[in-house]
Amino acid sequence: MRHSFKSVRAGIQVNLDQDEREILVQLLGQLDDLLDDGLESSADPLAAMVGMSGVDPDSAEPPPSTPTDPAVARLLPDGNRDDPDVSAEYRRLTEFGLRARKRSGARLAAEALGRPEPIVLAQDEGLALLKSFTDVRLVLGERLELRTDADAEKLHERLWANDGDPTWLATAWIYESLTSWQEDLVAEVAKKR
Repeated sequence: MRHSFKSVRAGIQVNLDQDEREILVQLLGQLDDLLDDGLESSADPLAAMVGMSGVDPDSAEPPPSTPTDPAVARLLPDGNRDDPDVSAEYRRLTEFGLRARKRSGARLAAEALGRPEPIVLAQDEGLALLKSFTDVRLVLGERLELRTDADAEKLHERLWANDGDPTWLATAWIYESLTSWQEDLVAEVAKKR
């Protein structure tokens, strides 16, 4: 069985074929776009360092609200489901930085996967790809309506029975591939620790 990633002396070797890497790079680009809130980076270095949006706490401008897209809401969850004021303050203090870190990681991973073969990921690139796998799988899981272990089992059953429209099947196969690739990458990153 071919492993998608292999620990080597110089880092983590990528054993995905060209088509697989292209799909992954496209997904990472879509993740980057999905997390784009259209806001400019803060000019305040301290605010940027701690992840604040730079919104003046005395401003009448409201803090960012829970994303309306359920997939983005999975990536940027509420900090407190029971207290909307605490959740709003948490979102104001963290969302900008969280978006920026997730987007930066997706870009770093995509750039690394776009290099000529053989591709060997440095530690920061491997960790960025690992985190981005989680984010892309969260988005696809939301789009596939995976909420429970039973939903995941049903997905497997439907895939093997080829039960679904072509778009659903393609998305489900990509989700399954990402799951396998992520498992391989986790195992290889663990060897480097």
